[in-house]
Amino acid sequence: MTDFKKLSGFEWDKGNLDKSYQKHNITPNETEEIFLDENVKIEEDIKHQEQEQRFIAIGKTTENKILFVVFTVRSNQVRVISGRLANKKEREVYYKKV
Repeated sequence: MTDFKKLSGFEWDKGNLDKSYQKHNITPNETEEIFLDENVKIEEDIKHQEQEQRFIAIGKTTENKILFVVFTVRSNQVRVISGRLANKKEREVYYKKV
């Protein structure tokens, strides 16, 4: 399993850098902010692991938006695939006490 505490930053693919903003009005900065959320929920994205291990993160931005982010890890960096506002079910996962 990936040790998320050892990640050193973000790597952005040119194609994905603006995709979340254009499709969902979510900026790259907002996407990165959820990883600073002490309550961020991260799990493996088992359904979409064709070529590499993928993860799903649900977390809150500094503006209190709950985001759903799909990412992978490369060379100890988060490589964001997509980010959008979380739907009702995903928000419930975020707020559920573990």
